[in-house]
Amino acid sequence: SNDIGLDRGRLGQEHVVTFQRSGNKVLLVEPNYAYRAVSNDPQERQAVAQSFAQSVHWGFDVKAEENGKVLVDATSFFIQDAVGAVQAISRTKQGTYRLDASRCAFYLPRTKNFPQNTEVEVTVTLVGDQPGRYLQEVVPTPTAVTMRQHHSFVQLPELGGYRPRAFDPRAGINPIQYFDYATPVSEPIVKRFIVRHRLEKKDPNAPVSEAVEPIVYYMDPGAPEPIRSALMEGTAWWNQAFEAAGYKDAFQVKLLPPDADPMDVRYNIIQWVHRSTRGWSYGASIIDPRTGEILKGKVTLGSLRVRQDFLIAQGLVAAFEQGKPVSDAMMQMSLARLRQLAAHEVGHTLGLPHNYISSVNDRASVMDYPHPLAELKNGKPDLANAYATGIGAWDKVAIAYAYQDFPKGTDEKAGLDKILTDYIRQGLYFLSDQDARPEGSAHPQTHLWDNGKNAADELNRVMEIRRGVLGNFSENKIPPGAPLATLEEVLVPMYLFHRYQVEAAAKVVGGVFYTYAVRGDGQRICDPVSPADQRQALNALLATLKPEALAVPPNVLKLIPPRPYGYDANPREVFKGRTGLTFDPLAPAEAAAGMT
Repeated sequence: SNDIGLDRGRLGQEHVVTFQRSGNKVLLVEPNYAYRAVSNDPQERQAVAQSFAQSVHWGFDVKAEENGKVLVDATSFFIQDAVGAVQAISRTKQGTYRLDASRCAFYLPRTKNFPQNTEVEVTVTLVGDQPGRYLQEVVPTPTAVTMRQHHSFVQLPELGGYRPRAFDPRAGINPIQYFDYATPVSEPIVKRFIVRHRLEKKDPNAPVSEAVEPIVYYMDPGAPEPIRSALMEGTAWWNQAFEAAGYKDAFQVKLLPPDADPMDVRYNIIQWVHRSTRGWSYGASIIDPRTGEILKGKVTLGSLRVRQDFLIAQGLVAAFEQGKPVSDAMMQMSLARLRQLAAHEVGHTLGLPHNYISSVNDRASVMDYPHPLAELKNGKPDLANAYATGIGAWDKVAIAYAYQDFPKGTDEKAGLDKILTDYIRQGLYFLSDQDARPEGSAHPQTHLWDNGKNAADELNRVMEIRRGVLGNFSENKIPPGAPLATLEEVLVPMYLFHRYQVEAAAKVVGGVFYTYAVRGDGQRICDPVSPADQRQALNALLATLKPEALAVPPNVLKLIPPRPYGYDANPREVFKGRTGLTFDPLAPAEAAAGMT
């Protein structure tokens, strides 16, 4: 369930742990890597270690000992709610639950060893009462929630083989950070390094070289065709960025072989996950917090997402007629979105955060959230250019910063600085979540699900498309034989087609241009949006509140009857009405006006 936050393959927390013997106990201890002394002086390191708390995750009783080897009973350690499912159910107000140990057991088919990791899986049952709707949707008997939880003990690589690379806020790569108390007082005590996979050229002096060991991602065979091919194609786009950074075939995507196990830490996995409702997809990684090295990339793609894209395309271009083939444009747009989605989530597992300003540079990054770009041709919406194809110009910059291998004798810092100054001169930008998601965010060009350089111009353009789509909305938006009441599900994304562009235009009012400027790089520091541009955005916003913009066309109101027997509405997919069974003609206007 995406709503509760419990998905197939969801990664839990990571902990670096050691086993420490103390009398008849073996403690599972997590050192505190947030505070260190990177020093050859053992006394200096000890002073830091003794200044900050550690965490003991478990205490095992020694059951037997032979030739220096210790046997412990770890049953109680594994038979626990290790991922916090009880808290997740409680936090989402789905009931009060507890672990029932009598209904828990080891799941031996998924308990096994690999060369670099040991895997233990258990069947866990939570019991409780007053289950909420989300829980009732996904559990056959909601008072007994049974799931499998998995424990991975991963051998960390030896220190010294991987070279950490310095973090720069302009580079568009995620960081790790820690306090280093061995730092001279004249230097910053907080150290920041990027997260990335280990990648080296076979020939570091060659402009283009194969990798010593390429980065390979494996696709879940459970994804059906043509979806699987689209996902693999979008994932493979990343090789374009690695080629630009001087590698040949350093990034590859393959179908997971039948004899391979996705729990083997050596496999980077793209997993196709089913849920009861549509929800987010995720790109996450198992990271060595000592260095920032990515040990395993793990992508979760929700299978219902593509149906929402198909629904949007359906509202824009569908013309279902009895006995006639339907336009292929809807499926083509949906597959184009899947390619972009796969590239986006895999990008996260390569170390890249979101870049929500890339839409002003002609969709320069797959790490943005793209709204389908519908264009009017002969007065009708056209989806041929709905989503960009291939890796963007910005993505190549970020990959170059993270992975480019410099020849021996090269000043790496100077080489990395050149990558950044070059993209600044090219007019590329990077701004992320903190600049786009909060209601108080202020940059006039940094938004989710927007298009174009000017938010107000794009809002006016989107409103024109919306006006045409609503004016031509008819029963042929659903297949023959479908209940007419289901037209509402198609109407919702069309009526609210402007919703994200409204949010973008609103941030122009009172907006401020800025960059992640550092001293001496010449970037724009902080400038308010001009009064003329603010007024233009305000006028575009006010136009969305005009009665003719808010009113549902009369012909549409006559098309939507009450829901038929057996077709209960999903509350998240229809308007929240106030007129009982009948379609509320003011509910859409209330939603849109409140949004603006």
